[in-house]
Amino acid sequence: MSTAAHASSSSLPSPSPAVAFGLDTFGDVTVDRAGEPVPHAQVIRDLVEQAVLADSVGVDAFGIGEHHRPDFAVSAPDVVLAGIATRTERMTLGSAVTVLSSDDPIRVFQRFSTIDALSGGRAEVVLGRGSFTESFPLFGYDLAQYEQLFAEKLDLFAALLPEEPVTWSGELRPPLVDQRVYPETEGGLSAWVAVGGSPESVVRAARYGFPLMLAIIGGPAGRFAPFADLYREACGRFGTGRLPIAVHSPGLVAETDEAAARLALPHWLEGRNRIGRERGWGDAGEAEFHREVRSGALYVGSPETVAQKIATTVRTLGLDRFDLKYASGPTPHEDLMTSIDLYGRRVIPRVRELLAEAGYEPGVAQTVSRL
Repeated sequence: MSTAAHASSSSLPSPSPAVAFGLDTFGDVTVDRAGEPVPHAQVIRDLVEQAVLADSVGVDAFGIGEHHRPDFAVSAPDVVLAGIATRTERMTLGSAVTVLSSDDPIRVFQRFSTIDALSGGRAEVVLGRGSFTESFPLFGYDLAQYEQLFAEKLDLFAALLPEEPVTWSGELRPPLVDQRVYPETEGGLSAWVAVGGSPESVVRAARYGFPLMLAIIGGPAGRFAPFADLYREACGRFGTGRLPIAVHSPGLVAETDEAAARLALPHWLEGRNRIGRERGWGDAGEAEFHREVRSGALYVGSPETVAQKIATTVRTLGLDRFDLKYASGPTPHEDLMTSIDLYGRRVIPRVRELLAEAGYEPGVAQTVSRL
């Protein structure tokens, strides 16, 4: 499709000598202490305050997802990120994810290069197909072209990253001839591809030279080891070098395991079962919640419990980054703020201690019996 150079190493994040730790949110509509839903506008303002706190307690990255439905307040994460950019100093600011299939790659690049300017080079974009489909009819896209839309738009986005004149053609939009895109960045725009469990998507990310974000929202993290191995093998085959691998998983931190479970359980069940009924799943119960906390993809507990579980996941998959989706369901703002504070001040330092004790090197999976 593209006659321009695809993603160059200069425009992508280099593997860090230390593992990075981020937070992600979809802007779930929260409830107040009386159990009443908080208006969308207040949820967005609270989200900005959550990001400011995260920056102040040492979180490395902050991601905001995109949805177009009443239970999520954020439909334009780039606008919220632009506001956060002016109130934070050090965190990377990105999407979690940008539904590229129902967006325009050029406009995505322009919006995030603008955030990059506002933040002083701290922007990144995480590109995905999206597990929700509301954006397709909303913006006039045909779900029958779900796969083709993402493949073609990812090809175009990759062609934009070197920030050179682009000549490109595809089947779903008019071609580009020697076209430049503005604003230009000062040091390149970082871009990842998010994958939920498709080997084809893993290989495609490696072929284009995009770092890989694995969305693990259920079951033990160890079952994704073949995907991490496949990605590293494909990177070697395509000659892209070693690129970062990250994981995004849900959780909540409180002072004790009991307090965390008490706070997280009703909101996790509410969100999981509401979406599950739309998709024809049976309702989950307390047993499933506790199973996911104990051995699955829920990182719920005290700082020590969550740190031990994150460290195990990092070592098992050979990760460069771990992002905790800190909001699941309508958890009150105050509880989210406590979770963010504990994650930054106590979980992240403890995970780094555990990894140092294990002699962990990013990108190198270690055998860990617990997963």
